[in-house]
Amino acid sequence: METTLSAGDVGTGFGRPLGTHIKSLTEVGPGTPMGNLLRRYWHPVGLASHATETPREVRVLGEDLILFRDKTGRPELVHARCAHRGTTLYYGKVEERGIRCCYHGWLFDVEGRCLEQPCEPEGGRFRDRVRQPWYPVQELYGLAFAYMGPPEKKPVLPRYQCLEVLDAGEFIDADDSSIGSGGPQIVPCNWLQHFENVVDPYHVVVLHGTHSGPQFSEMMARMPDEVHFERTPLGVRASSTRRLADGTVMRGSAEVALPTLRVVPNPRAGVAGASLFGRVESIGWTLPMTTCIFVSTWRAASVRRGSCAGCARVRAASCGRSSRRKNISGFRATSRPRPARAPIRCIPRSILWKVTAPSPCCASSCASKWSWSPRDTTPRA
Repeated sequence: METTLSAGDVGTGFGRPLGTHIKSLTEVGPGTPMGNLLRRYWHPVGLASHATETPREVRVLGEDLILFRDKTGRPELVHARCAHRGTTLYYGKVEERGIRCCYHGWLFDVEGRCLEQPCEPEGGRFRDRVRQPWYPVQELYGLAFAYMGPPEKKPVLPRYQCLEVLDAGEFIDADDSSIGSGGPQIVPCNWLQHFENVVDPYHVVVLHGTHSGPQFSEMMARMPDEVHFERTPLGVRASSTRRLADGTVMRGSAEVALPTLRVVPNPRAGVAGASLFGRVESIGWTLPMTTCIFVSTWRAASVRRGSCAGCARVRAASCGRSSRRKNISGFRATSRPRPARAPIRCIPRSILWKVTAPSPCCASSCASKWSWSPRDTTPRA
């Protein structure tokens, strides 16, 4: 058969190489390099309000788990399948001391101990030998954090200054909205694809600014005049500067703190009712569910009680989907001893927007006159 190759056929997709990925960075299941690394940190596995007397299915780092709260108020996280016959504990019955399997009634406490085996002689002669896989859970900032790594290496749950040092009238607001995925909370792509995007200031102009019209403020649709990247003690920071036509200088930066923490300035800066500039007001965590799926963001923010501007600020950060937000004002009070407190980790002062408006005599030198007015960033014990 005689064939011909026309000039227009060059460069087609036929025979292209198959896609590849770096397994050590992207795969998060048990036993993988990145999975083992991520398991050395605390991760938010849900809102504190998600832990109720109704079992909730969650998937974290490739593991299917059940989150619930026993009737004494303790949050619990256990493997989804009962250690007896593999029945899902999603249909378990939450009781005073833990969760009871719907199949043969085995009762497991907050640390996976088998307390009862009602179908066995004497209530289960060997129940002390059975342990349902479980993970420690602590509540902070309206979120439920879990540690899934080696017990002997469990770190103290970190605290963050921007959520610890609150002004009068401020409270903590936690939600499951995303400022980055643009829609669903659960996103069908690898977590690292999303996480690295946090410090990509150029996509904001195209995707969020001009492709289908400004999603945020008009200022965000303007290409940055200057962009700088720098390593920080916690990760990487991207700082950008925009010089507006009237001489106003807008400066802001976004930062990723390893392994999954993200902090971005308010994208609605300059919109009526939104915060124009100020201190860090929210931080978020990207949670890998599996290698191919992640939860876009669990987020905690400081909000001024009764402030329309503060409420607008949070709605802006959730891309306007206020009807989907779940709010927790303040912390859950329990009678349990307080766990050890970690030193406060500093979220650097530059993660915010700052505006410099020039006076008539200094329009050409306004950038050099700009300065930060940050919240104190000194670590505290």
